[in-house]
Amino acid sequence: MNEEELVEYFRAQMSKDPDMASAVAAIRTLLEFLKRDKGETILGLRESLKWATDCLTGVDSSVAVSSGGELFLRFISLTSLEHQDLSRCKKVMEERGELFLEKISLSRTKVAKLCHTFIKDGAKILTHSYSRVVLRVLEKAAAEKKRFSVYVTESQPDAAGRQMAEALRKLNVPVTVVLDAAVGYVLEKVDLVIVGAEGVVESGGIINKIGTYQTAVCSKTHNKPFYVVAESFKFVRLYPLNQQDVPDKFKYKADTLKTVENLSEEHPMIDYTPPSLITLLFTDLGVLTPSAVSDELIKLYL
Repeated sequence: MNEEELVEYFRAQMSKDPDMASAVAAIRTLLEFLKRDKGETILGLRESLKWATDCLTGVDSSVAVSSGGELFLRFISLTSLEHQDLSRCKKVMEERGELFLEKISLSRTKVAKLCHTFIKDGAKILTHSYSRVVLRVLEKAAAEKKRFSVYVTESQPDAAGRQMAEALRKLNVPVTVVLDAAVGYVLEKVDLVIVGAEGVVESGGIINKIGTYQTAVCSKTHNKPFYVVAESFKFVRLYPLNQQDVPDKFKYKADTLKTVENLSEEHPMIDYTPPSLITLLFTDLGVLTPSAVSDELIKLYL
């Protein structure tokens, strides 16, 4: 597979299923790349997979694609230590890749099962931007016949919150779209905040759509629980201490990074929320406090 075919396959995966996370699409693409690879050595195969991961992050610069690709490589590359024969090694890699995909396809369902119990009857919930995992949680709560209403931030610059509101209306959930600047105003009416995450970092903090940090700060001030829902393939080996520590490759869209020279004039698409502002993280590995994330990351990468 050359770069053009790789990118085309990735985009086809994304357009085929709009509900698919970009990280899952990237992992599917890497698995297909693995099947088609004509490399003659194990080392060459690993180098090719690293090259393919870099190509995908050049198309979609989100943290999720980067962490998903890295985890996939880790998950299958242990095979090369167990099998020295290339054809056997490749076959086992493909089997493990399929197993990895199967495992992560169940992630959202597991998260929804854990989190919906924290939504009480009559609850007023605030969420930020559009998140497929948050939507799955609210869908599960609605299916359990719970009555609740949702405030969704508009989430500029792409107004993704309107897409979230539309999806919730289809579930017959009462929803109000609020301005990003109105988060502080709305929070006194709210019982809890639920947000998704593009990436969960080593400290237990999260990287997510711009505006998440200010929502977390306001939640803390109003003493409202701030819950994060995320799949474990979004756990990333980063340890930012502030906004400036987050690499530019995650802050801006891939097209912006390629075409704009002076990034200081561009609006970042994500921000960093420290663990001190997060109440709990709901993942397919269980319900975690922010301090427990580093332990889970070690298990994932070992």
